[in-house]
Amino acid sequence: MTTHRLKIHEQYANAVLNGTKTFEVRKNDRGYKVGDKIVFDVVTNEGYAVGAATRHPLNGAAYRIDYILDDFEGLAQKYVALAISKEGE
Repeated sequence: MTTHRLKIHEQYANAVLNGTKTFEVRKNDRGYKVGDKIVFDVVTNEGYAVGAATRHPLNGAAYRIDYILDDFEGLAQKYVALAISKEGE
């Protein structure tokens, strides 16, 4: 099992935190596997880790990869959709 630290914009972090966004679409340049963990680093929607973004409650939260959709016609080449759930739930 590997732990991946991923940046996430505030607008998406809020949706993950409240449970309405239960997936991530990412380039598979890390060799994601079911069971791996994702730890989020929240950044502003402009891509900077400053101010309120650094204090976001999703910062440092661990999520588990439950399913990986890859090699799907609707995804760009080398991209995957990761089904995620809060670690420990």
